[in-house]
Amino acid sequence: MTTEIIIAPEEVELPGERANKTIPQRKVDYGVKLKSLLDEYKTCLIVSITNVGSKQIAEMRKDFRGRARFLFGKNTLIRKVIRDYVKETGNAKFLQLMEATRGNVGFVFTKESCPELRKEIIARKKQCAAKAGTFAPVDVKVPAGPTGMEPTQTGFFQAMNIPTRINRGQIDIEEEVHLIKEGTKVGASEASLLIKLGIKPFYYGMKVVAVYNDGEVIPAAVYDIDNEQIAGSFYFGLRQVAALCFTMNYPTIINVPHSLMNAYKEALSLGLELNSYSWEGLDTVKQILENPDAFIAAAAPAGGGGGGGAAAVVEKEDTPEKESSAAPAGVFGDDSSSEESS
Repeated sequence: MTTEIIIAPEEVELPGERANKTIPQRKVDYGVKLKSLLDEYKTCLIVSITNVGSKQIAEMRKDFRGRARFLFGKNTLIRKVIRDYVKETGNAKFLQLMEATRGNVGFVFTKESCPELRKEIIARKKQCAAKAGTFAPVDVKVPAGPTGMEPTQTGFFQAMNIPTRINRGQIDIEEEVHLIKEGTKVGASEASLLIKLGIKPFYYGMKVVAVYNDGEVIPAAVYDIDNEQIAGSFYFGLRQVAALCFTMNYPTIINVPHSLMNAYKEALSLGLELNSYSWEGLDTVKQILENPDAFIAAAAPAGGGGGGGAAAVVEKEDTPEKESSAAPAGVFGDDSSSEESS
């Protein structure tokens, strides 16, 4: 007569719980694993695994071994372990990670650069067939042409209002059909038709929704911002500040060069109206207004004699006696043209 020995699950007392509550060993092991990852890593990617199969996850674990650690589980258990970890260590930074645990998500702990690793994870997509009840991430169109199906199955196409014809013993679709629209639920008939036609329209993979970095949860869209967008936003802010300073007549380093240039333009405008005033800059403007074609020819790069005339003008403006009366456009470069364009 044999006697069976039954080993009872280990009992663990957790803070804030009943003293005699029994915790399954698998949950205890999961909590130990998650706490060790929280001790080792300060950065992790929060990924969505909707429509991602277990085989695809296993392949990614293998490909990223040594570079990243993948962890998935029930959200209630994850939040419970993080809450207990915060109580034990007093590190309240991980509360942000707990709040970000929403939906069908998992964690990818890493010490590498998050933007580069994010690109690699997003690029790992697998082509899958359409399943009934799922929402289509893209539009699905069935092309016109032979289907390879027997003529006995024409009723299947007629039920879906797809125009067909019999050609050489098989069914041909006469024109392209927009079968499924993006964002709509895939029906059983549509899924069955795509399987019979051998069409796998969807590509599924992990999507990085956010990045946790030492107490901060950063939306993944932030990593799509490049240097050109940052510079454009900065210059837009400068233009807004300059416009505000102009309106308030408040001098700042942003609008003072433009204000001086505008003042000089007004002085030239006033000098053109008063014949009794004259200075070198005003005389140059008068000559340009009287004969603009001559100055255009002098400024042309291909002009031989005109180039010498332009050089003579530059030499005149560089003399010390006349430097004080020269136009301030030389001080601010192309500010006059930029001000006109703005």
